[in-house]
Order: sequence, then C-alpha cells, then structure tokens
Amino acid sequence: MSNKAGVLYVVATPIGNLADISQRALEILADVDLIAAEDTRHSRRLLGRYGIATRLVALHEHNERGAVGGLVEKLEHGGRVALISDAGTPLISDPGFRLVREARRAGINVVPAPGPCAAICALSVAGLPTDRFVFEGFLPARSAARRARLQVLASETRTLVFYEAGRRMAACLDDLCVAFGDERPAVLARELTKLHETVLDADLTTLARRVATDPEQCLGESVLLVGGAPEPDSADAESARQLIEVLLDEGLPVSRAAAIAARVTGQSKRAVYALAQALHDTSEMPPG
Repeated sequence: MSNKAGVLYVVATPIGNLADISQRALEILADVDLIAAEDTRHSRRLLGRYGIATRLVALHEHNERGAVGGLVEKLEHGGRVALISDAGTPLISDPGFRLVREARRAGINVVPAPGPCAAICALSVAGLPTDRFVFEGFLPARSAARRARLQVLASETRTLVFYEAGRRMAACLDDLCVAFGDERPAVLARELTKLHETVLDADLTTLARRVATDPEQCLGESVLLVGGAPEPDSADAESARQLIEVLLDEGLPVSRAAAIAARVTGQSKRAVYALAQALHDTSEMPPG
C-alpha cells in the first residue's frame, strides 16, 4: 500500500439540463483516475459534452456488492475515484452506499462535490412547507405494500417527498387519496430542468384526476410531494397523555390503553400508541 491513501469523491451531476453541473465537479471528473458510474453509457454523454476522457467503470445496484472491494483497494493504494449516478446526487435513491461505507471503514477520505438533487429541486418550487420534510424515496411497487406504507405515513406532519415511476403514478395517487384523504395539498414535479418541465399543484383528488386524464403526466422522471397532516391539537394531546397514564396505572396493556385514548380524544392511533409505549417504557425504568 502507498504511504498516502487516495480520495473518493461523491459528485452530483445534472438531473436534466447538462449546464447545471458545477465547475468543481467538472474539474474533479477530469482529474481523477477513475469514475464509478451507475450507467457508463449514460455518463459518457455528459463527459463527452465537456471533453472529459477519464476511464469509466460500472457501479450499479446489481454489481455494487462485488465491485466495492476492488475500488476500495484502488483507493487504499492512492487512487482517486469519483462516484456519480445517472442524475443528481449519488446515494439518494441511487447506488453508492456500500462503496462510501467501506471506503470510510478503510480510512479513505470521502469528499462531497454537491450539486443537483431532484428532491431538493422539487421542494424549492413546490410551495409546501420546507422547514421540516421527510424523504421517502420510492414507495413499494406492489399496491398492497404501498398502501400499508402510506397508512403508516398518514399522520406524518412534515411535508412528504416521494420518487415515483410514471407507470405507477396514477395508482399511487389513488392510494394516497385513500390513505391521506382527498383534500391534502400535493405537487407533482415532472421532468425538472428539462424541456417538458411541469409543476402541478392541487389537492390530491384533483391531482389524481388530472393524471388519470392526461397520459403526458405519467411520462419522464417525477417527484411527488404531499403536505403533512395537521398538527394535533395540544389540548387534545395532553388529554390523551393524562388518560393513558390513568389506564396504564389500572393495568391495561399498552395497545388497549392507546385504542381507548385515541377513540376518546380523536387523536391519531399511531401517535397515541407511540405515546402510550413511551409512557409505559418510562414507568418500567428502575429509579436512578
């Protein structure tokens, strides 16, 4: 091994408009020994636009586990490697996690070269609250699993950000209407920074109807954003806490106490159960 280990650069690339790449990203991609790319054919178009001839190797979800060892060994011998995905910031619903993890474990310096990210790009123009948000990535492809996940998220008060394939967009919106209610505000940001960029905002029902009747809205790359659930009323939340404490003191199990408190106060079952579990766990702790 050389006396000086190499560097792994995590480089963001454009999500559509090739002019969005940073000058620093271009300098890194031209200077490194090797670029690990999600799709080498796709990445060659970007590199060709800027006259970059650095050698490319494939690193995608199907080969990452096996390819990481060789890349880390190269880094340990002083190599300089850039990690890029097809578009946007690597690791954000894209490959690269195993490489970054193993490089850090090996003591390799991992350096970010920040830039475009579809989720952040969509948030910046959606008009939904951005002070607190949750990135969920891709929902399950199968309807039953997707509905189950959405039920878990129904009481989330932060803005929700999803990636979704166009062929599943209509079904996803239908499931969102069922899980979240028809009137929740939502935004569909499609083909961001590209020629056919579209940002549609409406309640979930209206947005679902628009997508169902306009096949164009199911084409290309999309980010779907949904406003969070209303914050629980503080007085009702305190009432739920007090009632749970009484029920737990009477020996009721957590699930039963939570069900009664949710029914009486009108609070979210999920939130009340979490509160009941926390109160139960606290009561079980030995005195310090």
